[in-house]
Amino acid sequence: MKKTGIIGVGKLGLCFALNLERAGYEVYGVDVSEQYVNLLNKKKLNSPEPGVNELLAESTSFFVSVDMQSLFTEGLTDIFIMVATPSLADGTYNHAQVEKVTDELISLGKRKDTIHLYIGCTTMPGYCDSLAAKMQPYNYTVSYNPEFIAQGSVIRNQQYPDQVLIGEANEEAGNRLVSIYTNMVSNNPVICRMDRISAEIAKLATNCFLTTKISFANSIGDLAIKSGADYEKILAAVGADSRIGSKYLNYGFGFGGPCFPRDNRALDVFAKQQHYPLLISEATDKVNKNHLDFQFQEYLEKYKPDEPIYFDHVSYKKGSVIIEDSQQLALAVKLARVGRKVIIDDRKEVKEEVEKIYPGLFGFL
Repeated sequence: MKKTGIIGVGKLGLCFALNLERAGYEVYGVDVSEQYVNLLNKKKLNSPEPGVNELLAESTSFFVSVDMQSLFTEGLTDIFIMVATPSLADGTYNHAQVEKVTDELISLGKRKDTIHLYIGCTTMPGYCDSLAAKMQPYNYTVSYNPEFIAQGSVIRNQQYPDQVLIGEANEEAGNRLVSIYTNMVSNNPVICRMDRISAEIAKLATNCFLTTKISFANSIGDLAIKSGADYEKILAAVGADSRIGSKYLNYGFGFGGPCFPRDNRALDVFAKQQHYPLLISEATDKVNKNHLDFQFQEYLEKYKPDEPIYFDHVSYKKGSVIIEDSQQLALAVKLARVGRKVIIDDRKEVKEEVEKIYPGLFGFL
């Protein structure tokens, strides 16, 4: 049986581990929390992510430990690193967790056989090249292999990806990644192979294009409302053009969540570092904020001062439990803070988190 290691079996890494195990791999995971590791090994974790509990219950070749040394079992030469890279105040990514785990790998000494590391978390362009230089003396290669997933459909997104993005250390590492994905996926995705920094830019650029498309649709919708036109028919006509397409071209709340806003900002920061300001990223971010202000005014006019305003969800995406950069929640907060009665209906975890952050501000169904 083929063996694979995963450092960081949180929301993303756990789904990837279970999909690999389902595809016939013996998967060795490492995480920092002993309590969390025990829940996984005893199959007692209760995850809100669809499909995770079922795949975990069915797994027979998924083993998790807090000990990095457990990865160095005979025949295991492929390790995915899927730890968090949160955004810093300046818009760049914090690579501290990647540094911590790679420093620990180095502390275990030079490897006799070459170990291929695949960075699955989002990084600033150029970071993986510097990491590769750091790891090379210890017989590690470093490739970049980010995921294109959405919370609430991670398992399926990994099984049916549109593309597999590979910033390969060398041809051998790239070939190994292609083989792993060929075994794991249930469709025939486009395989995009390139150097590391190109892949890092491609990851950010993909999400930035989507934010641009969402912002465009919302700004056209706002314009249609202001002029008395039909935004649904306008956007349907625009999306009917095969050069544009209808995906992500709907009017609604602005973009939010754990990926789109920060990828857009990170690409903007990187562009400025290269002395090439990416005006489209700046504009997209500004349009998203302007759209929130527009919706705020629309809600004030649409609802009478004593009329309750209902939100059927305030997570960034319906069905998710994530409220990070949620435009729905931002709108609800703005309305409640000017005295409007706002009622929220969402998953229990979301309502509890919102009440903890904004005690007494909302009513809940």
